[in-house]
Amino acid sequence: MTSISESSAHSSGWPNDPVPLVGYLSRKALPIKRNDAEPLTREDVQYDLLHHIFCDTQAVFTGQTPGSSGKVNFCDLYVNALYNSSKCSKVLKDKMIETPAFAVELAKISLLTNVGRINTTMAFFPEMKTALRTYHPVPSLQKTDGNAQDAPRIKNCLKAALLPSELKSMAPSTPEEILENARARQLPPTSVVNLIFVLANHAAPLAATHFDPPLNFLDLFLPMKISSADRARAFLWLMFHYLEGPDQPNPYDDDYSRQNVGKVPRLRRLSDAETAAENVDTIEEIEWGKTMSAQRNLFLQRLVTSQENEKKAKSAQAASSMQRTDSSSSRSRVVRPSGDGAREKPYIHYLPPQRSVPGSNPPELRAGGSSAHALQRSMLEHAWQVITKTDPLADSDEELMDEPPHRCHRQTAWEAANPSTRSSGY
Repeated sequence: MTSISESSAHSSGWPNDPVPLVGYLSRKALPIKRNDAEPLTREDVQYDLLHHIFCDTQAVFTGQTPGSSGKVNFCDLYVNALYNSSKCSKVLKDKMIETPAFAVELAKISLLTNVGRINTTMAFFPEMKTALRTYHPVPSLQKTDGNAQDAPRIKNCLKAALLPSELKSMAPSTPEEILENARARQLPPTSVVNLIFVLANHAAPLAATHFDPPLNFLDLFLPMKISSADRARAFLWLMFHYLEGPDQPNPYDDDYSRQNVGKVPRLRRLSDAETAAENVDTIEEIEWGKTMSAQRNLFLQRLVTSQENEKKAKSAQAASSMQRTDSSSSRSRVVRPSGDGAREKPYIHYLPPQRSVPGSNPPELRAGGSSAHALQRSMLEHAWQVITKTDPLADSDEELMDEPPHRCHRQTAWEAANPSTRSSGY
């Protein structure tokens, strides 16, 4: 056998119906794209592929758990890598031990995250609130526990799933470094999780090494008209090739891979009918997906209503606080008359009250009379009248009185005591 195309001539339609170029050429097309609350179907996650990978029973991989010895199958290898990750929480570890089936389901979702098929915008529990995530039920992989974490936590767990030696130094970052460690029998040469990250990042350069055009490593996880069992075998072949060494007999070899060194086993092309028979959702899974989508929508409605009520309450509280502030400031404000009004008031000078002298009659306030005229005098006129008309020798306790135009010949207390002054002209 010289190539997939030539060796698969007896596979229906392969030579005349080439595999189209797929989304991995643009890494943006690799992740699954679905709307919020839309379930991920078996075809989305390639359930049959994952089933064949994790159901393989061949214990051919060197254990990576500290203190372990002997060989393990791929399922145990991958589950143990997640369990021993420094970012795996105690709650998650307890659930993995209590329910081994949950551990396998989590490992399948983690593998899809490992290769980039599920990106970090996805979450798998309906009570997720952040707008940076979208909720998706995965009916085929959530049969033991509905809470399968979310993609960001899963990826953090994967990044921390390193060998003890890799915690102290940099883990291998290229396929060549991993193969060099494996050939030197430094087993395991890297963690299984890091190996998958490296193969996904170098899918294009490795395409010609392990695959016939136009396929590469990431195509194994995309919906294609290629047998799920064959793709699972090719994946496990790559895991053994890099983890155990390229010079070791690969238990996943077939005739094609033995004759074409470095190539994965033959990938058989499916007919339309065979493709339709794979990754079929069960009725129970479809109903469960609808139920969880409805639960998510109900949660979002309640969340929106709660947020609107909270906004209204805050607005009412702010308005009430503003009213209290305005009321308090109005009570403390001092009202003063305007300056213009004060200037409009006429000046009224002080006029001492008139005290009547015993035996005299009070002055009459007649229009045009002297008393009326005195009320209308200015302060200067009043001062002049006081100076010119007042007896400077009058008793200090007597009130000053305006004199009429002619001298008033009234007897003062001093004149009464000194009669001789009468001839002085007063």
